[in-house]
Amino acid sequence: MSERSPAPGGLALVESLVNTLDIETGADSLDGAEGRARFGLAEAEVSGARELRESLRAALLAHAGHPQHRAVTPLGALLAAAPLVVTVDGRDGSAALAPADGGPLLSRVAAAVAQALVEGTWTRLKACEAADCHWAYYDRSPAGRGRWCSMQVCGARAKMRRYRAKD
Repeated sequence: MSERSPAPGGLALVESLVNTLDIETGADSLDGAEGRARFGLAEAEVSGARELRESLRAALLAHAGHPQHRAVTPLGALLAAAPLVVTVDGRDGSAALAPADGGPLLSRVAAAVAQALVEGTWTRLKACEAADCHWAYYDRSPAGRGRWCSMQVCGARAKMRRYRAKD
């Protein structure tokens, strides 16, 4: 739904996972083989991916100062099951966290979140405040106070609702 550019680094994975569900229409790209292939998911793994997606959405809503959209498994509880290892590049000595188990979605998300924490970008990934949207977006505003995935769609709708409520 957003015209914004994708989140930086590994956060693009998190953003794209959260955005597999269009809340307004109910369309879930994880229902199709092509949507699952984007994340390397087998059909049997979709339920866990959906649980992870909604826990991520709750965290992104919290980043934007909004309550959870529904009861979800705490993100920390899910990510605790993701084995990560520290890798060190022999050429320059740089270190990073990487999935220890070949890269299942949960471990890739955990590594992306950990890297974003180190880079200070994790809390810039947010979910749109519009209840019929909750699309993930990366807030590039200088003050970090973005509220909507799109000012042209969700922001305009919210402003129009406020204007109409005044009469």
